[in-house]
Amino acid sequence: METTFDYQPRGTCSRNIQITVDGDTVIRVAFTGGCSGNTQGVSALCAGMKIDDLIEKLSGIRCGTKSTSCPDQLADALRRYKNKNEGAS
Repeated sequence: METTFDYQPRGTCSRNIQITVDGDTVIRVAFTGGCSGNTQGVSALCAGMKIDDLIEKLSGIRCGTKSTSCPDQLADALRRYKNKNEGAS
């Protein structure tokens, strides 16, 4: 069953990340704001990937001198989603 949720990133140029998941698979990611080409590329690469794989690959990525990035914030959103849903089971 598909679920769509929004995440408000912190410390990045993007203002929102909308994520659609089906079970443990990411179906769609859409960033509002941020570097258009980069966020479109990240979104395209995420489609069809497992949540755990994305968390592992994207966590800790930095943007310049910032302590985070749009991909890192996406990993944080997925981690929070996963933790919330594991606790609800």
